[in-house]
Parts: sequence; C-alpha cells; structure tokens
Amino acid sequence: MDIDPKAKDKQIWEYAKQYNLTIITKDSDFSNRILVSLPPPKIIHIKFGNLKMNEFHSLISNNWLEILELSKINKFVNVYKDSLEGIE
Repeated sequence: MDIDPKAKDKQIWEYAKQYNLTIITKDSDFSNRILVSLPPPKIIHIKFGNLKMNEFHSLISNNWLEILELSKINKFVNVYKDSLEGIE
C-alpha cells in the first residue's frame, strides 16, 4: 500500500508507526514530535540546505551505513553536511 502523496504529517506519522517504518525528512516537525514520543516510527532528519543532486547523493551514500547504524540504536538521527548525531 502506498501513502497518498498529499498526506498530512499526522497521516504520514500514523502510517509509518503502523508499518514500523522510518521517516526520512527535511521537515523539523517530525523531529520535534519524536522528542516527546516513542518509536515507531524512527526519524532520519536531513539537516543541510539544498544541494545539487550529485552532491546530495554523494553525501548520503558516503554516510548511509553509519546513518543506519545510528538509527538502530536511536529514535532519531540528525544528518548534517559534516556530521551525524543520534538522539535516544
């Protein structure tokens, strides 16, 4: 089942919670919500500005395994251009 591309944040949250998914987002609303909630869902928050697609892909690809490892032990992960931060 696919989620409606016009879904509101609450619908996305509930869908991810129901299916034990991780939300990958640039939207701080999800990060703020997970601070006062228990997973699922987990959040990966991309916290760097707009990049050219090849720069974005390179940055994510070079850090993806570490992002996944941090996500296993934290309820959310902040992904910065030059660092990663896991928050329990």
